[in-house]
Amino acid sequence: MESGQIVEKFQDLEHKFMEIEAEMSAPGVTDNATRYNDLNKKRIELVEPVTQFRAYKQVLKELAETRDLIDSSGDKELEALAREEFDDLNNKEEAIRQVLTIQLLPTDPNDKKNAFLEIRSGTGGEEAALFARDLYNMYVRYCASQGWSIEVVEAAEADAGGFAKVVIEVTGNSVFSKLKYESGTHRVQRVPATEASGRIHTSAATVAIIPEADEVDIKIRTEDLKVDTYRASGAGGQHINKTDSAIRITHLPTGIIVSCQEDRSQHKNRATAMKHLAAKLYEKQEEERFAKEHADRKSQVGSGDRSEKIRTYNYPQGRVTDHRIGLTLYKLESIMQGDLDEIIQALITAEHLEKLKEL
Repeated sequence: MESGQIVEKFQDLEHKFMEIEAEMSAPGVTDNATRYNDLNKKRIELVEPVTQFRAYKQVLKELAETRDLIDSSGDKELEALAREEFDDLNNKEEAIRQVLTIQLLPTDPNDKKNAFLEIRSGTGGEEAALFARDLYNMYVRYCASQGWSIEVVEAAEADAGGFAKVVIEVTGNSVFSKLKYESGTHRVQRVPATEASGRIHTSAATVAIIPEADEVDIKIRTEDLKVDTYRASGAGGQHINKTDSAIRITHLPTGIIVSCQEDRSQHKNRATAMKHLAAKLYEKQEEERFAKEHADRKSQVGSGDRSEKIRTYNYPQGRVTDHRIGLTLYKLESIMQGDLDEIIQALITAEHLEKLKEL
């Protein structure tokens, strides 16, 4: 994007920022806590782009001044110094322009939302279930590193100690914006503990990242629901399985089923299950919209297609490969400990590059 286009688009943003600051400093605004907090939230969102834009305008000004100096200088030594400074400023302008251009890219309206993270064991029997637990532990550690909170919604354990299925609710700052890239099929290559011959097996688990639905996103009719109660079971269930506290909700029009048994309170389990159902219905709605909008276009990096094999974890080589962007890292141990920043940032960058091509 050209510098003139950048300036034109960000001038309105800067003007809006100045209006917000002026209103926040007006007499009596602090007396209305709701209004003040709303203004401050908007201000915080604009601080970084406006600060970068102002730095960009300063660089453009210095570039113009340096160009004038080069054109008008009769001193060769001074002109050489000015040209060197001009090159440095040119590089700086290009770098800031790229950052500002990325900020103008269309954003995912779900990015700031909390999310449900679902992991299901796939092909590979008990080894796949053990891998599903490994992924669960990896994501729990990653969420902790981001300062996010998690709550187990549903967990179905397999015989060998893994998970046939586990669902957690993740809450925090812009959860979906980072986790959304994890949707898809994850494949593991390793020697199972039960394998006496030492042969490498390939197993898989699927991950789904579902944005939490707002009340305005989805309306659920009571008459469309079939609600069942049952006794909770599984690990940690001894203290709650004397009563029918677990909830299973079936959405009759779509056949979507959700359940929750992780709390002693049937009321809380039902509320959590309803949030999960709303998210699943919203996901279905978004998938249909995405399919319609992108029918003739290659799938985006962050499309979240669960059938797509997105990543391989190779234990013998200590290697993790993300197949969408061809990224291979030989740091499997730290990644399984929740160090996902490098992979996720690379995926964000790749998606930005895709969108830049469309501008």
